[in-house]
Amino acid sequence: MEQHKAKVITSLFWKFFERMGTQGIQFIIQLILARLLLPEDYGVIALITVFISLANVFVQSGFNTALIQQKDVEEEDYSSVFVVSAVVALIIYILLFVSSDAIAAFYKMPNLSSVIKILGLVLFFGAFNSIQIAKVSREFQFKKLFYSSLGANIFSGILGIILAYYKFGVWALVAQQLSNQFFICVILLFIVDWKPHMRCNLSRIKNMFDYGWKLLVSNLIDVLYNNIYSLVIGKFYKSDQLGYYNRADQFPNILVTNVNGSIQSVMLPALSEEQDNLAKVKSMVRRSMVTSSFFVFPAMAGLAACSEPLIELLLTEKWLFCVPIMRMLCLSYAFWPIHTANLQAINAIGRSDVFLKLEIIKKMVGIICLIISLPFGVIVMAFSKVVSSVASTVINAWPNRKLLNYSFLEQIYDIAPSFLISLVMGGAVYLLNEVLMFHIVVNLAIEVIVGGCLYLGLAKIFKLECLEYILNILKKRKN
Repeated sequence: MEQHKAKVITSLFWKFFERMGTQGIQFIIQLILARLLLPEDYGVIALITVFISLANVFVQSGFNTALIQQKDVEEEDYSSVFVVSAVVALIIYILLFVSSDAIAAFYKMPNLSSVIKILGLVLFFGAFNSIQIAKVSREFQFKKLFYSSLGANIFSGILGIILAYYKFGVWALVAQQLSNQFFICVILLFIVDWKPHMRCNLSRIKNMFDYGWKLLVSNLIDVLYNNIYSLVIGKFYKSDQLGYYNRADQFPNILVTNVNGSIQSVMLPALSEEQDNLAKVKSMVRRSMVTSSFFVFPAMAGLAACSEPLIELLLTEKWLFCVPIMRMLCLSYAFWPIHTANLQAINAIGRSDVFLKLEIIKKMVGIICLIISLPFGVIVMAFSKVVSSVASTVINAWPNRKLLNYSFLEQIYDIAPSFLISLVMGGAVYLLNEVLMFHIVVNLAIEVIVGGCLYLGLAKIFKLECLEYILNILKKRKN
């Protein structure tokens, strides 16, 4: 038991380093690119990325998670999934290629067509990477993902910046995204002990498909819904509005995916190993949710409070329209720890049928919120995401009342301390931002330091369980 716990914690650290390292580098690269490029350029690439993300669902989702979730996986399973994924990638790419002109005409952006045809090549790299990532996840070798992601971000980022500097516009972003997946593919090929074989056992595929197809549909719905705002804004508003929304989403997204995404990536294989012990699964889900919330809540509160000087400093005044949008999205992202912890538990115990039902219900609620907010502009549309996120929190938690005996009220009780002291900290930082009159860099530094110290101080005063847990882990690792 202790050995398993140590393996999970070590994997969590490496996954967190991978997220922090790669997202940190990518964040810096995106800041540089945002200074060199226009909001319109980001609007175009954000729209194209939606179609690529939807296509990637068919290539990477379902079978990838099935490989991680299964108790026993043979070498033939990896090869079979790779062959199927490669064939699906080819079919989807042909469909994208053929429909690219129609997509460009629908959005009245002629350059969309050629960009889709080039950026669509990432599907083939994704087919390969999904198998490597599944193998690494099953074996808790997250250190290898750290190396591949870090190297790929550095090389692709340098390429993108060079092209942006020489006025290649949207093609700089295309080259950066395409080369990123290519470099990940190459690095994993050398450091992961698996090479593709053109063998396909259809009976093994059928067994995984019985589990994976529900996840594929769920992920398709999820990706479509998560990107529907980009699709709608791109259609009904100018491309610069989509660019503002895309950049506003970047800041909270990078923080949440670094912290919450790291924890949940490790938790799925860890929970899957304990899927027959529901009491243990509940304990692990609770720990995951409390730990994620302890980091995510203050990050979102602090980011919302100091968003205006942050945008002005990092992206310049031309991006200040992002500020109110970012504040709405910070509140929406704050609920992610509850969403993902509950959904990972449902996946780990093999209830992909429940997962699919939840996705359908949540997305219906979200689309209603989107339709109501559409005539009122991008800021109100961002607020509608807050409303749907609160509703989704209740919906995601509800099944685990029976599946794990972990009620929604019990979950609220677990995360309430972090939420309340985050509100206090966020309010203090916002007021501080209103009264400080120093240089913008000095103001931000003071706000970050005061906010961090206040949050940790309150956590210590009120003896938050999660803080003590984290300190004990750090002490053990030090020893």
